[in-house]
Amino acid sequence: MQVLQVQLEVRPDPAEVGRARRWARSRLARSGIQPDEPLAETLILLISELVTNAVVHTGCPAVLRMLLPDAGAADTGAETVRVEVADRSARAPMPRHADGDDTNGRGLELVDGLADRWGWEPEGAGKSIWCEIDRCQSLNAAAYEPQCAISNGA
Repeated sequence: MQVLQVQLEVRPDPAEVGRARRWARSRLARSGIQPDEPLAETLILLISELVTNAVVHTGCPAVLRMLLPDAGAADTGAETVRVEVADRSARAPMPRHADGDDTNGRGLELVDGLADRWGWEPEGAGKSIWCEIDRCQSLNAAAYEPQCAISNGA
């Protein structure tokens, strides 16, 4: 399977989250993942959470990267989509548990619940937080099967 890597530089401004979502939707469509597919909706939510965490909690610029299956590549039956957000802060991500009516603190819980795998690693003077979703499909149909994305592998 061929993989396309695309990236977007994000300024440390909460308004950048919307721009990152729009950019990601267009890149997903170019790779053959349509905006109304559950996979696309899940990826956009994950991107929103990771970019929001980077711009709000670090105050640093960030880079959003997506590794996507090439729409022209042969169907292999299962493909992985990877999202990474790198920032200049070396501070490790701190998963929190939001209580009741809290309006924040659920981001990494969502990532953990929606992604097949996620983690973080040092990158240069900062870090990269990543997540992956396996896009399961039959050899004859490109239909996304939601149960492939809803596992709790961290």
